[in-house]
Amino acid sequence: MQTTDTPGRTPQRKDAHSNRRRILATARQQLLEDPDASLDSISRAAGVARRTLYGHFPSRHALIADLAREASHELRQAFARARAADAEPAEAMTRMVLAAWTVGDHYRVLIALGRRHPGEDEIRTVLAPARAAAVAILRRGQREGVFADHLPAPVLAQALEALLLALAEKNAARPWADPTGGAAATAFLVAAGVAPQRAALQVQGFVRRDRAGGDG
Repeated sequence: MQTTDTPGRTPQRKDAHSNRRRILATARQQLLEDPDASLDSISRAAGVARRTLYGHFPSRHALIADLAREASHELRQAFARARAADAEPAEAMTRMVLAAWTVGDHYRVLIALGRRHPGEDEIRTVLAPARAAAVAILRRGQREGVFADHLPAPVLAQALEALLLALAEKNAARPWADPTGGAAATAFLVAAGVAPQRAALQVQGFVRRDRAGGDG
C-alpha cells in the first residue's frame, strides 16, 4: 500500500528547525552571561518546553558540542577570509584579531566556556588552531623585532587573548562601540609590543583596504 506524508508534517519539521535555532541562539547568550547555565534555564529563556529542548539536546554536553561546531564553522570561515600567506607579523595578527571580531559572540562564548570548563574537548579542538596560529605569529614577530619578547610567545598569546575577550565583552555591553574592531586590534598590537602610532597606522591601513575591497 502506497503511503504519503501526512498533512502538517512539513510545518512540524519547520517548527523543529526554528526551535533548534532559537535554542542555540538563546544558549549562546545565556552561557555568555553564566557559563554554568542549566538546560532548564535555557529552555525557559528560549520559551520552549523542557521536553522540546531535551528532544534536540539530550544533555548539556550535547548542546555545548553543537555550539562548538557552529562556532568552529564561523571561525574557520572568518580566518580563511582574513589569511594572507605573505603577511608580515603585525599585519597577520591584525587580520586574526579583526576576523575574531566579526564573529564576536561565537568567539566570546567559546573562550568563556573553555576557561570555565577546561575539560570540554570540543572547545579545545575549536580553539586550538587559532591559538597555535597566534603563537606562531608572535614567535615570528619576536624573532623579527616586531613584538616584545619579555614573555614567551605562548604566555603572551594567553595574555592577549584575555585582553581581546575583555574588549569584546565591553563592546557587546555597549559602554563603548567598536564596530570594525579597529580599536581592539590597535590595543592588541600595542599590548604585543608595537609602538602605538605604528599600531594605529597598521590597523587603519588594513581597515581602509578591506573597506575598499582589497585583501592586503
